Amino acid sequence: MSNLSTNLPPVPPAVPPAVPHVGSPPYHGSDVADDEIDLRELFTVLWRGKLLIVGVTLLFSIGAVAYALSLTNVYRSEALLAPASQDGGASKLGGLSGLAGMAGIALPGGGADKTALGLEVLKSRAFIQQFIERHELLVPLMAAKGWSAETGELLINADVYDVVNQAWVREAKPPRRSKPSAQEAYQAFNARLFVSPNKATEFVSLSVEHVSPVVAQQWVTWLVQDVNNVMREQEVSEAERAITYLKGQVANTSLTDLQAMFFELIQSQTETIMLAKVREEYLFKVIDPAIVPEQKYGPKRAQICVLGTLLGGMLAVLLVLIRHYAFKPEESV
Repeated sequence: MSNLSTNLPPVPPAVPPAVPHVGSPPYHGSDVADDEIDLRELFTVLWRGKLLIVGVTLLFSIGAVAYALSLTNVYRSEALLAPASQDGGASKLGGLSGLAGMAGIALPGGGADKTALGLEVLKSRAFIQQFIERHELLVPLMAAKGWSAETGELLINADVYDVVNQAWVREAKPPRRSKPSAQEAYQAFNARLFVSPNKATEFVSLSVEHVSPVVAQQWVTWLVQDVNNVMREQEVSEAERAITYLKGQVANTSLTDLQAMFFELIQSQTETIMLAKVREEYLFKVIDPAIVPEQKYGPKRAQICVLGTLLGGMLAVLLVLIRHYAFKPEESV
C-alpha cells in the first residue's frame, strides 16, 4: 500500500471557479464627457455669436414694429340682447293642436325655439346677403381702408373702388371679379360678425368689427332691427296661412264643437298678427344697445412687437448653435 501511494503523481491544488463580475461597467471619463452638454462651452458659443444674435433680434424687432404700425385700427361695437317673450296665439295653437289631431285634423304651427331659429337666421347666408344689399354695404365692407377721427369719414381704398366714378377697379384673379360677389361679401361680413349666446342666462351678445367705430355701431343696430323684422314677417305670414286653413276647416265641418275650436284658433292667430305688428322688438329685446366705441379693439401692437422680438431672439440662438455644432471640425482620435 505504501508503494502504490508513493508512485502516484501529485494532485494539483483546487482552483475556485471564476465568479462573474457583478456591478457597474468600467468607467470611461472620456465617453461620459462626450455625451454630456458642456454648459461652459454652450455659453462660450453664444457669447462668440452675440453679434449675430443681437443683429437678428434687432432686425426682427424692427420688422415687427413696422408691421404693427402698418395695421389699421379695428373697432368693435357690441349689443346685449335678450329673447322677447313669445306669448299669444302661438301658445294657444299649440295647446289645442292635440284636440284637433284627435279629430283627424292637422293644424299648422311650430314648437321650435324661436330664439335659436332667430340666431340661425341671423348667421345665415341668405339673411346676410340680403342685409348687405338692403343697406348698400358692399363698398364700406370690401373697400374701406381706414377711418378719419377728425372728420369722421370712412377712407376708401382707391385701388379697390373709384369713389368719383363709383366703379370697382380692383385687380382680381378668376373666379373673382373686380366687383365682389355675394359669396365673397358674405365671407368678409361673416368674419366681422360675432354672435355669442349664453345658454345659462339666455342672453345673446352681438358684435361687429370694422375700421370705423361709427359703421360698427350702425351695423349692429341694423342687424337687430332686421332680424326682428324678418322673424316678424315670417310669423305674420304663418299666422295668415293658419287663418286661411282654419276658415277652410270651418266650412268643411258641421260639428259645432269643432267649429267653436276653429273659431278660437282663428282668434288666437289674429291676436298673434296684431301683437307681431305692434311689438317693435319682436324676437330680441335690446338690453344694452350698441355704442360708438372710443377705444380701438385691435390690433395688439405691443404684443406683436414682443412676439416678434422673442421670435427673432430664438431664431438667432438657433442659428448660432447650428453654425457651431453642424460645422464643428471633428477632433482627431
